[in-house]
Amino acid sequence: MSVLMRWAASVVLLFGLAGGVHAEMTVSQSNDPDGSIDVHMTALLGQERVAIGSLDAEAIAAVATASSGNGKARGKPVMSYDAAWLAQLPRPEASKELECLAEALYFEARGESIKGQAAVAEVILNRVDSPAFPKSVCGVVNQGGDGGCQFSYTCDGRAEVISEPEAWKRSAKIAGAMLGGAPRLLTEGATFFHTPMVTPRWSKRFELTARIGSHLFYRPPLRTALN
Repeated sequence: MSVLMRWAASVVLLFGLAGGVHAEMTVSQSNDPDGSIDVHMTALLGQERVAIGSLDAEAIAAVATASSGNGKARGKPVMSYDAAWLAQLPRPEASKELECLAEALYFEARGESIKGQAAVAEVILNRVDSPAFPKSVCGVVNQGGDGGCQFSYTCDGRAEVISEPEAWKRSAKIAGAMLGGAPRLLTEGATFFHTPMVTPRWSKRFELTARIGSHLFYRPPLRTALN
């Protein structure tokens, strides 16, 4: 890797540590395509200096090690999504958001693997982060639309009865881990999913990001100034 490429990688990592980088960027009409490159570069370098100044020596050393390729990134949790991973998870702290997420995993995906349920949780949390959806887990889970519900169990006319205690405990643990900040590594930012038994109209326009268990995961196509 060239010195320039290593420096560029270091800058990105520094921004991430200092809160200067967003996980995702959407190019839209709100961007200024005619903006001066010189102006943007000057602003970028200024942000870089601020980012570097906000880091301590240990953080800077860690970035240097990662960018040099001489060491492996440390501190990133290994997500195995298996029984051992589930067993070491702490008992989740009760909250309304946990209850809503656990119910969604239980009623929508309790027949799925741990990985499959975590993927469904990703979709729900990705929706919470998206301006196109309600800003809470309960709001996302209970959202209506197009004469129905986003999650069928919420409006099927039947009471939500937990009849499988062990399956409920598993869903609650997964929900707690995802709400607690477990990385969303499975669906690449998906905000929609469906089973292969149906073919929603939107699935032909959206980008397929993953297939996990009996669910296909999608995200809307990137919108740019040209479309």
